[in-house]
Amino acid sequence: MTVNPLAPSWLAHPQDANALPPSVWSRNVVRANSGEIEVAGVAASTLAAEFGTPLYVVDESDVRSRAENARVAFDREFARIGSAAKVYYAGKAFLSTEVARWVTEAGLYVDVCSGGELAVALAAGVDPARLGFHGNNKSIAEIERAVTTGVGVIVIDSVIEIERVADAAARVGRRQPVRLRLNSGVHAQTHEYLATAREDQKFGIALADAAVAVAGIRSRDSLEFLGLHSHIGSQIFESGGFVEAAKRLLTLQAELLAGGPIPELNLGGGFGIAYTSADDAMPIDVVAAEFADIVASECERLGIPVPLVAVEPGRAIVGPSTFSLYEVGTIKDVLVDGDAIRKYVSIDGGMSDNVRPALYGADYSVRIASRVSAADPALVRIAGKHCESGDIVVHADYLPGDVAPGDLVAVPATGAYCWSLASNYNYLGRPPVVAVRDGRARVIVRGETEADLLSRDAGISTSPLTDKDAS
Repeated sequence: MTVNPLAPSWLAHPQDANALPPSVWSRNVVRANSGEIEVAGVAASTLAAEFGTPLYVVDESDVRSRAENARVAFDREFARIGSAAKVYYAGKAFLSTEVARWVTEAGLYVDVCSGGELAVALAAGVDPARLGFHGNNKSIAEIERAVTTGVGVIVIDSVIEIERVADAAARVGRRQPVRLRLNSGVHAQTHEYLATAREDQKFGIALADAAVAVAGIRSRDSLEFLGLHSHIGSQIFESGGFVEAAKRLLTLQAELLAGGPIPELNLGGGFGIAYTSADDAMPIDVVAAEFADIVASECERLGIPVPLVAVEPGRAIVGPSTFSLYEVGTIKDVLVDGDAIRKYVSIDGGMSDNVRPALYGADYSVRIASRVSAADPALVRIAGKHCESGDIVVHADYLPGDVAPGDLVAVPATGAYCWSLASNYNYLGRPPVVAVRDGRARVIVRGETEADLLSRDAGISTSPLTDKDAS
């Protein structure tokens, strides 16, 4: 076996480039006897023929199962320490009316962070009392809508918002529950752009200013202070950051209890998932147990009641459930550093449907979906079709060396922050999202057509009357 010197050190040369490592694929994805990848009994070629490519393919049962497992794990572990938990699904990862229904049917709450996400959750029929509303710059209109529709909790992100939320609630005669988001000073050891709990950043209020802010909340009769909130980052693989953040917030909570009850503590989300076989994600059962242990021990040390603890997984629920399906177009063997060859495999999508590699340097995996091959593994780079040199979907993985135009390839773990960050760059329509369950596939988000894109262009005349009126 000759290892390509262009391969990153973390990427192992596979014995079988057709194998599907279970850590990065959803539970109902298999390599069928035909050689094709199947999800819940539906073959990749069938999906491509019916819905086209590019295509987001969601394993519906996997999403439902992960949502239920998260709820059960946190319920169990916090009952063990004499408390309770609320698990919010972080809608920013991926939100549609169907997904909102799946997670709420599994017993989860839903976290939204814009008027649009709120609209989707309400359209799905989610009880507003089971919604949390985030955001560092909520508009007056968004706050008014959240309050009037009865959103269960609004996360106060700045001192200015105390007055805005209080006034909106007073106008409709509502006592609005709120949490206060704090910068704990703890951040995840991850990509710079994903570290969202440092002092020098746009989210939340510094710990040093918390007491004054909480006093301001408590002074308003139209607000009900539920507790503190922290979010230390994203794609986190170890619990040390959460432990330290919990210690800091509970120490503050002990001081603030002198001014009144604090029934809840929200420790946020950011639990990592495996995008490649080199990633080692913490199982949700382990996360729940470690959270319960640290909260219990800190509350005992401080001599305070154990609060209800809320968490906000998004990626961990929906991320592993989905793969993106593409068709291979052109292939180029590029000679790099002497005799080393990198095979560029171009697909019919790219950064418009998965911008994370370009935005964060994120790594993904890839497999041929439409067949198996006995060809020797070749180091490949999966490139998109956009006019950007950085339009790369998979920086490095191995595929059978005979990968060819017309093959279908699948990129796993694209359920989170792919559709949500999708764009129309180069006037590509955003792909459809298809849910597969028990041998049946259906569209849950319609893909965009050229007609959809042109319909927003005000320079296109739709009728002679429009031209006359415009003049």
